Amino acid sequence: MSPPKALSASAQFAEWATALRVDTIPAAVREVAGHAVLDFAGVCLAARGSDYVSALFASWDGTGPCTALGHRVDVDAAGAAVINGTAAHGEDYDDTFEGTPVHCGAVVIPAVLAACERHGRSGQDVLRGVVAGSELMCRLALVAPTAIHRAGFHPTAVIGALGSTAGVGVALGLSAAQLTDGLGIAGSLASGIIEYLAEGTWTKRLHAGWAAQSGLRAARLGKHGFLGPSTVLEGEHGFFYAFGVDSIEPDFSAVTRDLGTHWWSQNIAFKPYACGTMAQPFIDAAIHLARQGIKPLEIDDIQCPVGEGTVHRLWEPLAEKSNPSTSYSAKFSVPYCIAVAFFDQAAGLEQFTEARVRDPQVRALAAKIHYVVDPQNEYPRNYSGRLVVTRTDGTVRTADQPYLRGGARAPLSHRELREKFYANITFAGLSRAQGEAMERWCAALFDEPDLTGMTVFRV
Repeated sequence: MSPPKALSASAQFAEWATALRVDTIPAAVREVAGHAVLDFAGVCLAARGSDYVSALFASWDGTGPCTALGHRVDVDAAGAAVINGTAAHGEDYDDTFEGTPVHCGAVVIPAVLAACERHGRSGQDVLRGVVAGSELMCRLALVAPTAIHRAGFHPTAVIGALGSTAGVGVALGLSAAQLTDGLGIAGSLASGIIEYLAEGTWTKRLHAGWAAQSGLRAARLGKHGFLGPSTVLEGEHGFFYAFGVDSIEPDFSAVTRDLGTHWWSQNIAFKPYACGTMAQPFIDAAIHLARQGIKPLEIDDIQCPVGEGTVHRLWEPLAEKSNPSTSYSAKFSVPYCIAVAFFDQAAGLEQFTEARVRDPQVRALAAKIHYVVDPQNEYPRNYSGRLVVTRTDGTVRTADQPYLRGGARAPLSHRELREKFYANITFAGLSRAQGEAMERWCAALFDEPDLTGMTVFRV
């Protein structure tokens, strides 16, 4: 008799995830999940009046019992997942993960909320789903760091399809076999290329929402008996073969190693600035120098040592990064982010409006900012920022931000997260009282018997 076949990575994860109980989730993990819900709600609402959300609404013809945050129109579950996910990721102000940057909250939370609202599940189901889906996304991000970006795909988009499948599957009570099928199906539904970088167009915004609704579809297909490959991750023609590059060897043990004892999702980072993850330490360095008295108009040149893996997304083509064609493109331009930080000592939503991005003084400073690849840079293990500033009088000043503020080494406090939430509420045109009602719902969500309280977001 031949020995029993070893479980695949996705099957092992499914065995763990479907057995996950609320009382086995550590308090710190639950706290991060709660912060993620509040942060998700705020960034989602901030985008409610945007042109890209309006276009998505106009394109969607499904109706049903689910909530699109910040809107009075009822939508079906897939519509809620795609609209809320797109809105949450739209301003690049949503949570992220260090290693390979993936945005868990904008993918997993809208998928799980839509599934639970549609199928009458409880707040505890939401908690289990959010934790399981986020944990899978973080672990998949560690399998082959930088490989997905180098292959031309958006990690949040492709990894997100599997993460949202796990989240929805756990929340809806799928068996391990059903979830394994769902994850196998999700591998064929995953998509999202990074060509948006060329012109600052909107497809990146859609990626999180599309991954959320893909996971919703994949989990339901798995539940109802549609078969998917159990070797979706490590198979000869599997996920990382399709979405990675050959030069980076995947470590599939990252998916299952120390499950239930080491929680990568506990390290999810919350952004202080409304732009690309790797730009954020450079913004902190610029604000530090500005507060030390360095005036933007007295700067002659800024050089930034960087990790090679960040160049093709945040520094090149340098002509576009120095002179962003759209406000969205500016979010992925380190030169613009540094420049506006020197002028405004901030990089929130107001710093990425079309009017602010076209300010000639900000653009003139951005044109003086250059990079040099530093082989000692720790990216992707760590995100840091260093500025070497030469002033017009020839003097040189430097500033270092050694890690991502908001990340594992320097997490934002609950007070800072609440301040960010209320700033987003104000940007959305909502009142303080409306924000307080929404905050109360977020805080109580995991103990609620159902999701009928989501009506507080139908404004």
